[in-house]
Amino acid sequence: MQSSPSLGRGALRHLMPCLALVCLAAALPAGAQQVYRIVGPDGKVTFSDRPAQSAQQQAAPAAPSVAGTADSNANLPYALRQIAGRFPVTLYTSSDCAPCDSARQLLQSRGIPYAERLVQTEADAAALQKLSGQNSLPFATVGKQFLSGFSSSEWTQYLDAAGYPATSQLPAQYKRPSAQPLTPPTPAASAAASAPAAAPAAAEDPGSRRPPMPAPTPGARTNDNPAGLSF
Repeated sequence: MQSSPSLGRGALRHLMPCLALVCLAAALPAGAQQVYRIVGPDGKVTFSDRPAQSAQQQAAPAAPSVAGTADSNANLPYALRQIAGRFPVTLYTSSDCAPCDSARQLLQSRGIPYAERLVQTEADAAALQKLSGQNSLPFATVGKQFLSGFSSSEWTQYLDAAGYPATSQLPAQYKRPSAQPLTPPTPAASAAASAPAAAPAAAEDPGSRRPPMPAPTPGARTNDNPAGLSF
């Protein structure tokens, strides 16, 4: 009867860590070895020592996030959402700007998801100048492409190149985000906007009337055009 060959010291040295792990695993309770793999509603995989929530809890809708362009685009058709993510459209406009209205109408007629920024103050005009290098409106960005002034054929060309559909594919429940100021309003402007309307002025004395002011030159700053924009 042959005896089993003995292990050398080198072999025992390599086996000792394995034997220690086996002993440790045997000593742990069975519950400590349980790890749950959880797949969320969005497909994200997480690991936990607790079982997944019930189907009813998993189906509970998430709390609504802050309204904005990203939230509006979340419910777009997949292909349109991909295009809007790669080539987002931002339109810069101002009040009493007929070309701005034409640009907005083109985007809406094609169902282009876009963000609109209003240029109304000197701070807005300075920000527009820094962004575009000029102070004319309308101005738009399609991805990294700048569109200055409105030209239906030129804007259509760039929207086509970006892959936007020629006709609207927006879902019926789509809500376009409201236009926002290009720069945050200053506290003084906010206070003035919230202040109560002043009492009507007393009847003007005809003898105190001043002669009419001459018409302002194009691009000059006036009360109706404080930023000095040109259309």
